[in-house]
Formats: sequence, C-alpha cells, structure tokens
Amino acid sequence: MRRCAVSIVSNIAEGYARSTRKDYAHFLSNSLGSCAELETQILLSKEFNFLNEEQVKKLLTNLEEVGKMLTVIRKKLLNPLGVKV
Repeated sequence: MRRCAVSIVSNIAEGYARSTRKDYAHFLSNSLGSCAELETQILLSKEFNFLNEEQVKKLLTNLEEVGKMLTVIRKKLLNPLGVKV
C-alpha cells in the first residue's frame, strides 16, 4: 500500500518534469493506475480484517478525491482550451 501511495505522487512529479503536456498526461495516467491498485489493496485489507469499515470508508473517500483531481488535470492537459471533440 505504501508503494502504491508513493507511486501516485512520484508519477505526478515525474510527469511534471517532462517537457510536453502529453508526457505529463501519460504519467498522470500511471498515477491513476496506482490509485486503482491502492483501491484494490484497501478492499483486500478489509477482507483480511486489517482495516475496519470506518477506516476503509475514509481511505476510499480520500482516494476517490485524488483520482478526480488527477482526472481533471489530465483532461486539461490534453485539451487545454476545453474544446469538445
């Protein structure tokens, strides 16, 4: 779970350092993939009784918010003028 969380922010940082919007968007996609992986691990942690329902709910709510932010940034990078295609 730590590895996934670190991967999310590391991909954001690496993408930001890239020279094109397309590259940055690609790394944000990688971050979204790590979000999905972390979500799976949170759900498994509940099944294995490592986390209780309240902990899982809070983690998933926070993770969903991060995913939404990444999605918005990625869309703006790929379509900076907001033109519908």
